[in-house]
Formats: sequence, C-alpha cells, structure tokens
Amino acid sequence: MPSDVEKSMAPERTGPRGLLLDFGGVLTTPVTDSMRAFCLREGLAPDAFLDVVSTDPVGRELYENLECGVITQDEWNLRTAPLLGVEATNLLGRVLAGLRPEPAMLAAARCARRAGVKVVLLTNSAGSVPYDPYEGYGLDALCDAVVLSEHHGVRKPDPALYRIALESVGLPSRECAFVDDSARNLPPAEDLGMTTVLDTTPTETIRRLKGVLGTPLR
Repeated sequence: MPSDVEKSMAPERTGPRGLLLDFGGVLTTPVTDSMRAFCLREGLAPDAFLDVVSTDPVGRELYENLECGVITQDEWNLRTAPLLGVEATNLLGRVLAGLRPEPAMLAAARCARRAGVKVVLLTNSAGSVPYDPYEGYGLDALCDAVVLSEHHGVRKPDPALYRIALESVGLPSRECAFVDDSARNLPPAEDLGMTTVLDTTPTETIRRLKGVLGTPLR
C-alpha cells in the first residue's frame, strides 16, 4: 500500500471524472457476429436479422419499441419471429447466444473506477425476461450507475438518455467520456460536451481511453 507521503506526491489525474460505456459490442464481443451466427444456425442469410431490425419498417419499429420498454421481450419474440420465418421461443436469447464478455474492456472499466472515475453503463436494452443479456457481468460491482433505455422510455441516440446517465452520477457532460461501438450514437454525446471514443478493437479502444482519462487501464 502506498504511504500518505507517496499518495500526496502522486500527480492528480486531470482527465474526465466520468466514463459512460455501451454494453453490447463494448463490454461484450461484437453483437453483429452473434447475429450472423444465429442466422447461419437458422438457415437464413447472414444479415437477415440485421435487415429485419434495421431496414424492415415493421421489424425496426418492433425493435425500437422493445428498447424503449413499450413491449416486452416475450411480445417482441412473438411478433418478430414471423418476419424471419423462425420459431419464436426465446428468440432474442438465440440471437445473442454468441455474445461473450470482453475481458480487456471489463478490466479497463474496473481500472478506471479504482482510479476514481465514475463508471456508467449507458445502453439500449431489450428486457431481461426470458433472456437476461447482463447476467454474469457483475454490473452492480462494475458500475456506479446502470442506465437501461427500457427503464426510461427513450433510446440512444436521443440526447435525453445521455442526460439521464449524467444525472445518475451528478457529473457535467464536459467531465465525462463516452464509448460506443455505433458511430451514430456519438454525435449527441459530443453535442452535450462529452469526449467520445468509437469502439473498434479492445486494444485500440483501451489505448485511446488511456489517453483520454489519463490513467493506466491494464
């Protein structure tokens, strides 16, 4: 343990005091990889699921409603399955079955928090019943606050959800950094005054975050 003298001599960290992190694709392996693996298992075209939730008007609205908590995961499963021509049982769980924790990013989050940075999970969510994508991640221990879109009726990139995340830890936007693997989710954070990092690979993202936060992340 460092002595009081050593602590007083250590330079103070000057970077952001808050770190907002997306979940899927940042703290996990890439979501698109899991989606495509699901499609291959079901005998669908590799991008069939992505097309339904992002291009098909009905499928896109259903997914947005799921993320905003307007419909339950069970209802989404039942109404989306016919668009894909697959069985509805635990559809979301089957789609995301290939997701795995990303150890380096989880370790980086823990390092940031030990250095005094407030860590907030800020993510578009999709319910937790019957499938809970957050099980086993220890988010209560990892984060100072967890902000799930379904609990607030609004989803990224709506700036309202970012403001809720900032309020959850009582920090101004200019003192926070935000990491997301979707480029379209970064401009609202930038407009609010946050420093943003587009997640690419764990190694590159951690390298950039280290520079932003001014603290070791390994």
